[in-house]
Amino acid sequence: MLRKALLTALATTAVGAVALPGLAAADPVLGTPPPCVKVSDLAGAEFEVKQCGVSDVDQFRAGLEGNGNAHCGPASLYNVLHFWGHEKKAPVGWLTTKVGALDPKDPADYTVVGNSIWRIGVDAKYDGGTNMTNLRTAWNIATQPARNAGWATATDWASTHTTDDWSGTLAKRLNQGPVQLVYGRYAPGPRAGSLERTGGHIVTVVSAKGSFDGSTVQLKLADPGRALDHGQDDYLYTQSAYESLDVTLERKTIVEHIAAKDDANTPADESLLPGTYRNVVRWELTGPRYVSTKTRQMVEGFNWFVMSPPVG
Repeated sequence: MLRKALLTALATTAVGAVALPGLAAADPVLGTPPPCVKVSDLAGAEFEVKQCGVSDVDQFRAGLEGNGNAHCGPASLYNVLHFWGHEKKAPVGWLTTKVGALDPKDPADYTVVGNSIWRIGVDAKYDGGTNMTNLRTAWNIATQPARNAGWATATDWASTHTTDDWSGTLAKRLNQGPVQLVYGRYAPGPRAGSLERTGGHIVTVVSAKGSFDGSTVQLKLADPGRALDHGQDDYLYTQSAYESLDVTLERKTIVEHIAAKDDANTPADESLLPGTYRNVVRWELTGPRYVSTKTRQMVEGFNWFVMSPPVG
């Protein structure tokens, strides 16, 4: 955990404003190459959406449990909150810490940003990792002061398995603000041709390009775990350069093996029972910085977030 002396400034939260479609503006924070120009094209059979001003904070930091090894969820959610606070001037933050007043690339703000990631983890019930449901709870906690000030907020989950035109839905939600996407790392399962989840990772989506009702989509990601300077020098004490990582998603139907788990409330060891199999829709993620010979990366869904300022 981060040093207690640095945590006293954290405890409540606030919110941000709604993205305005069709605006083009230079972005001083994120853009490859800079300046970034917002894109909002949802007309016709194809779409292209790009948000500007999305931070790309590092999850690997001294002071976080395991140096932040499992803090991808809180770090990627910080990127979302930073967008609403910095770009949309929403009052998001905790106590005296206002996200919109921070610049993650400023060394003077590095510790406070790290404290904020820690706080998001606490609100998301970090237990060696976080899940997408609890991260939405952390968002709601962080945005309560904004609602108190008259802002309207909403958040929900879009599963690859149950959402019609999942990639088109992603584009529409991204047009309102950055979304938080999770993929699982899937290894070969017990049955030939099956796959089994062995872990996962959470990132922030900043752009999407594809076709409605299509089977592939091109994304750019702010990935808290893939900094170019990872493992070098004082990387645990400094913010790395912002990046926008290119990936392709392709729709797949896979056979997923789900291992049995023990129920601590019964005397029997249920983990000894056979696992189950199901056909499930996932979107396989590939890209130059996402190469693995051991697992396949399967996107499972995304959290979306919207805010609007008080009327009148």
